[in-house]
Amino acid sequence: MANPSFDVVSKVDHQEVDNALNQTAKELATRFDFRGTGTGITWSGDEAVQLESETEERCKAAIDVFKEKLIKRGLSLKSLDMGEPTSSGRVYRATGKIVQGISQEIGKKISKKIRDEAPKGVQAQIQGEQLRVSGKKKDDLQEVIQLLKSADLDVALQFENFR
Repeated sequence: MANPSFDVVSKVDHQEVDNALNQTAKELATRFDFRGTGTGITWSGDEAVQLESETEERCKAAIDVFKEKLIKRGLSLKSLDMGEPTSSGRVYRATGKIVQGISQEIGKKISKKIRDEAPKGVQAQIQGEQLRVSGKKKDDLQEVIQLLKSADLDVALQFENFR
C-alpha cells in the first residue's frame, strides 16, 4: 500500500471572483458616494480586473469595496495582487491580477519549512505549480497541514487529494 499523501495548491474559484466583481459593480452603480464619479470595475483579460474612477480617492474606495466582496465570498486577499491607482489622462486606473499556482521560489520555501519543522518521515515534492506531501502516517500529514496553515506565506493555500 502506498504512503498517505496530499497536494498543496493555490487555486482561485474564477466564478466566485466573477460574483464578487459583479456585486462590486452593482454597489458602485447604486451607492450615493460613487454617483457621478465615473467609477466602474471590469474584467481586463482572463485573470485581471480593472477599476476606473475620475478621482483617486473614489478609486481607492472602490478597491476597498472589491476586497470586502472577495472576503465575504470566502476568497483570500493573498490571491489578489492589486496595484495602486495611476493617473491616465482624466481617469485614475488600478489593475489587479488574480494570482494562482505556487511559484518555484515559494514551493522551495514551503518544502524547506516542511523539512525543518515537520515530523520525521514527511517529504515534499514540487510538481509544477503544486506540492505533493507524503509520509508514513496520516497524523503526521495533518500536522503538516496545521503547520502550513499557521505559516505566513505569500500565497493562499488549499489542501486536496488527502489519501
